[in-house]
Order: sequence, then structure tokens, then C-alpha cells
Amino acid sequence: MKNRFPLGQLLIEKRIITPEQLDKALKKQKDTGELLGSVLLDLGYIDEETVFLPLLAGQLGVDFISFKDMQIPSMAIKKLPAKFASHYKIMPCDFKDNVLTIATTHPLDVHLIDEISSVVNARIKTVLASEKEILEAIRQYYGVGAETIEQMMGSVQQNIVSRDQSAVIEDETEASISKFLNQIIFEAYQDRSTDIHIEPYEDELKIRYRVDGILYDAKVPANIKVFKDAINSRIKILSNLNIAEKRVPQDGRFKVRVNEADIDLRVSFLPTQYGESVVLRVLNSARLFDLGELGFSKEEIKIVDQVIKRPHGIIFLTGPTGSGKTTTLYSFLSKVNTEDKKIITIEDPVEYQLKGITQIQINPKVGLTFAQGLRSMLRHDPDIMMVGEVRDIETAEIAIQVALTGHLVLSTLHTNDAASGIARLLDMGVEPYLITSTVECLIAQRLIRVICPSCKQNYTLTEDVVREFDGKEVKQIIGYKGVGCEKCHFTGYKGRESIYEILVFNEQIRNLIMARATAGQVKEAAVKNGMKTLIQSGWEKVKKGVTTVDEIFRVTKEES
Repeated sequence: MKNRFPLGQLLIEKRIITPEQLDKALKKQKDTGELLGSVLLDLGYIDEETVFLPLLAGQLGVDFISFKDMQIPSMAIKKLPAKFASHYKIMPCDFKDNVLTIATTHPLDVHLIDEISSVVNARIKTVLASEKEILEAIRQYYGVGAETIEQMMGSVQQNIVSRDQSAVIEDETEASISKFLNQIIFEAYQDRSTDIHIEPYEDELKIRYRVDGILYDAKVPANIKVFKDAINSRIKILSNLNIAEKRVPQDGRFKVRVNEADIDLRVSFLPTQYGESVVLRVLNSARLFDLGELGFSKEEIKIVDQVIKRPHGIIFLTGPTGSGKTTTLYSFLSKVNTEDKKIITIEDPVEYQLKGITQIQINPKVGLTFAQGLRSMLRHDPDIMMVGEVRDIETAEIAIQVALTGHLVLSTLHTNDAASGIARLLDMGVEPYLITSTVECLIAQRLIRVICPSCKQNYTLTEDVVREFDGKEVKQIIGYKGVGCEKCHFTGYKGRESIYEILVFNEQIRNLIMARATAGQVKEAAVKNGMKTLIQSGWEKVKKGVTTVDEIFRVTKEES
């Protein structure tokens, strides 16, 4: 039965809002012309899902549902085409006794019910649900861009019947492919994905997103496999790559603007048995992170500030691929990028465009290698130079010569920890005296996942875990973990930051290098001098409630 009380009076009677709050909302409603419920939501006086919608459902005389923990039967999904669900923002949620239950934000809209009845051979029952949950359910059950794929499948079938209209249909399909690709990219951007993987297999085309270092399947329609070549061609056109070439790897990049967001993507094509596999790297070119945001502690920031402000020498960042070295290097550059400094970088590839910095991308096909680029960079009178990676003895020796002549050089090495960077240079053939004369600091890093704040819970760490990390007197320590929720894809983690191991050279370290000491001996001496290892840095973040014990074990397993 329809409730006879107006919404404002009902909320006051249930002591959800005060008369003063209602008066303020009514005044704002008079100015804006919005519905009272929308005004109360904007002012933060009521919550939509727990207060407003259940009350509204009672007033309208319909049921209110939430899709959380609900499993929608496949028969209900099949009754309503994806294009209808997306266009009207409605979601089928049950089908029994020839009655299709539809969730909508406008359950009494007669026009909407008539439209649905025209395509569904069943009686319609409407229930109230939040728009956010409806849209999420459409994405979960129909797949990303399902209505677009459905439209293109219709065009393909029409093309089989009407050959004379094929040119028009091809134009429509091309536009739809562009729309579908935009939907995939925008969803990845919203989910904070770093990479989009488009992978062909014998009987399917799989799309996966990498979020916080972990790959997740994107929910896409099964018939997307029909359009895999069209999707690849669209990406190649945007990236200015050769559409006809499918036998060799190709790399490129492009920018798109989707829903007011400018998204920069780096593209890589790789030929496989069942077609070309594509990876799109989503680059966060909008802003650079300061050192605190990256995960540096206050003590570590002081050390880094002292090192990067030195007039000459080399600073190496070490770690495996995907550990965030490039992002950290760019943050270092942004701190020293002033009008009185000339900064040049040579990279493979250039990931972020930085104002005020001259950036070069290597091109081995025409002889532009890291070593050749370094030689040429010297003629441009730089103060600071960044070399994407020291891969061989030639690049290492030139970088050292550049540092000896009064330049600050930033670069990376692929080693597991900071001390191993010294061993790597020695293995390349760099003489110990050159290392001690030029290298100022080695910084190892790893990316760790941060506990989701929405489902964070505390617990007492076991004595064995505390002893494993601290190695001292065992005491009770509170740890934290995420139990999993919708906001973190039920992983318990949302976002990432870094842990660091900073090895600053002193007289003792230089003497050990001259004696060709092992990486273990150098590390032992550095720890005695106060260096925090990656594990110790991670343990500090565990105690602060930033991450979990399991995550630290995962990223530092070589050290463990």
C-alpha cells in the first residue's frame, strides 16, 4: 500500500533527519528544482541504499532489492537483450511462472514497462534498485560492451542477407568496434588497471586486466571472438602501425579521450598460433607522484634528497621488471627539474612526457642505442642525465665517464637487491675503482599491495611470524588484513606502494668493493651501518597497517 506520509515527514518520524535538516533541504530544493530525495542525498543527510531507496520503495508500493549476494538465473538474463538493459539501465533479476522481474530506478514508469513488454514474451514485474548496482550487474552478467557486440552481431547477420547494404553496415561495425574498444579502455582505467591483455585462443578471445600486479578476467560477451581481427585493426590504426603485417611483433602508442579522461596507452602486438596477442599498457601521464606517495618514509626521503642534489655521480635503482623503477626515476627527475638545470633522458620506450626535459627513445634499427645516445647527449651540455637501463659494459663505461666529468646520472639495473647491483657491474667488467669513484647510491625496490580500507580488519600476529621478521624478543603485535569486498574485487587489497632498500656508499663499502667482496658481505656491512633491507622495510609497513605479512613474503621471497 502506498504510504500516505510525504518523504520528509516520514524521515522525521523515523528520526533519520531533523526538522532543521528538512527545512534546509526544502530551501535548496526550491532553488534547484530537484527532487527532495536527491537534495537530501547531496547534503549527506541520508544514505541511498540503506535509507532512501527502501523508504521510497515503501512509498511507491514496490519491493526494494540489492544485488549483493544475489545469483541471477541465466534464464532471466536470456529473456532481455543486452541493448535494452544498457539503454534503459534496467536489470532482469528473476523469471518464474512466466513473470520477468526487472530492477529499475523508475518502477512505476508505464512507458518503460510497455517498451519491455514489446520485446519480452512474459508478464513484467518491476522492483526498485540503485542505479550503481544495476549498472554493475549489467557489466557482470552481460559483459563489458555487450550491447555493442550485440549490435555488431546484428550487422554481421544483416550483411549475410543484404549484400547491397554491406558498405553502410561496415561503417556501422567500424564505429561500434571503436565504441567497444573505448568501453574496454575506460573500464580498465576506472579499475586502476596498469595493463589490458587481449589474448586469442582456439575457441575464444580473452580480455584480462592487471590490477595491483594481479591479472583478472574481464567479463566480456562470448561472441567477441568474431571481432578479434577488427579490434586489432582498430588498435593498429590508432597506433599508426601496419594493419597488413601480422607475422612480426609491432610496438606503438596512442591517446584516447573517454568520458572526459585522457588516457595514454603503449601498445605491443605479438604473433601467436591463434592470431595476434595484444597488450595495452595504461600510462598515468596525468601526474607524477611525490616520494611520500610512492612509499618512502621520512628518513628515506631525507637520504634521497641528499643524494639526488649532489652535482655528480650515479644513482642506480634495482629490481625486477614491473617493480616501479621507472616511476621512481621520474619522481626523482621531477624533484630536480628546475629552470637552471638541463635534463636529458634516453629511454626504451619513453613512458611519460615531462615538460622541461629533453627525452630520447632508443632505436637500434638506425643505430641509436643507449651507448650511442649517451655519447650524443654529452654534446647538449646537460646537468642531469637519465639512462633507462644499463644493460652492457659499453653503456656502463660511458655512464661512468659521464659521471666522472661532473654530471649526475640516474639509471636502473636488473638485480634482486641493492648490494647485488655492485656484483652486476663487476660481472659486466667494470673496474672496482670506477665503481667506487662514481656510484653514490643503489636503491632496490618492490611494489606491495595496500590493504583495502573498506574491508580492513585487525588481528594478533602469531609469535612465529613476529620472530621471523624481528628476530628479537617476541611481543604481541597487531596486524591487519582485508577480508575482501566489492571495492577490491574480493582480494583484500586496493592500490600499491613501494618498499625500499637504500645502500649509500661510505668508506667501508668502497673498501669492500675494491677488495671485490661478495654481495652478501657488502650487504652485511651496510646493514650494520643502518641500512634497512627490503624485508625490514616491509615489516615496518606491516606494523603500520599498510600491508600484510603474506604480501611481504610474496614480494621478497628471494630475500627470504
